Amino acid sequence: MTYAAFRSIGAYVPEKILTNEDLSKMVDTSDEWIVQRTGIKERRIAAKDERTSDMGVEAAKLAIERSGLKLEEIDMVICATISPDYFNMPSTATIISTKLGLGNITAFDISAACTGFVYIISIAKAFIESGMKKNVLIIGAEKLSAITDYTDRGTCILFGDGAGAAIISATDNKDEAIIDVHTGSDGKYADLLMTPNGGTGSPHDSIGQEAGACFMQMKGNETFKVAVRTLTKDVKEILAENNISSDEVKHFVPHQANYRIIKAVGDALKMRDDQVVLTVEKFGNTSGASIPMAINDIYESGKLKAGELMLLDAFGGGLTWGSALIPFSPVK
Repeated sequence: MTYAAFRSIGAYVPEKILTNEDLSKMVDTSDEWIVQRTGIKERRIAAKDERTSDMGVEAAKLAIERSGLKLEEIDMVICATISPDYFNMPSTATIISTKLGLGNITAFDISAACTGFVYIISIAKAFIESGMKKNVLIIGAEKLSAITDYTDRGTCILFGDGAGAAIISATDNKDEAIIDVHTGSDGKYADLLMTPNGGTGSPHDSIGQEAGACFMQMKGNETFKVAVRTLTKDVKEILAENNISSDEVKHFVPHQANYRIIKAVGDALKMRDDQVVLTVEKFGNTSGASIPMAINDIYESGKLKAGELMLLDAFGGGLTWGSALIPFSPVK
C-alpha cells in the first residue's frame, strides 16, 4: 500500500523587520498594548518588488534541497495563499513552478486562509495515496502587507510576510506515513474575517473603492471566541479518533495567529509549554505560511528530529479549520 510521508521543510522570511515601536508611529498603539493582546513583538515585511511567488520559490528551494529529490522527480505544486501575485489568474503555484524550472507539471493554488497549509497537506496526501502523484511540493506563501490597512490598528499589528514549503512523498513504510488530516469550514461566519476584494459578491463601482476593498477586515473578539472553541474541539477529535494522547505529541504546531488563542487552546488540550511551538512573537500572523514557517523554525534550531510526532492545528477566514497528525519522516 502507498502512504504519504512528510519528507522535508523549508522557509523564507524577508529582511525588513517591522517592530511594534515602528507601528506606534503609524497608528494609535504601543508595544505594551500589542504584546499584551497578541504576543507579537515584530513581523517581517517583503520588499516592494518582492512578490509572493518570490518568497515561495526561496522556501521551496530549501525544501527540495533537504528532501534529496531532483527537480524532475517533483510532479505537482500546490500553493496556499490569500495574497497571490495576481487576482484570480495565473495561479501563484504556476509561477513558482516555472521559476523553479519544474517543467509542465500540475500546479494550482487554493484559498483556505490561515488553514491553507493543512488543506494542501490533505490534498497532497490524497493524490499520493491514490497513486496519481509521487512527490508533491506544497507551499504556504503570503505577502499580507500588500492587503493590510496600516491605518487600522485592529489588523495591522497582526500580519506579516513570509513563506514555508514542504515535500510530501510516496512511501510503502506505514511508520513514515501522515497519520490523519481533518479539514472543515462554515461559511455562516464568513464576515468575521474577510477581504471583500471586489469579487462578484461586492463588485467595485469605482477605482476609488477598489483599494479599500483589497484590505483584510476582521471582527477580532468574535473571531477569537470561535477560534478557541473550534480548534479545541477539532484537535480533541483527531486525537481521539487515532487513539493518541496529547502526551504522545512531541510538537504541537498551531497557526501563529495570536498568543492568547494558542495559550487558550494549549491549556484546554493540557499541552505542556515544551510541546507548544511559538513563533508569533517574531513573525506575527503569516496566514498560510504560518505553520510551515513554525515547523522550519524548530527544524533549524535542532528541535525537530526524525520520527517525532507533530500535531498541526489551524483556523482561518472562511471560516476554515484543520488539524493533522504527522510524523517527521526525512529520507535517511
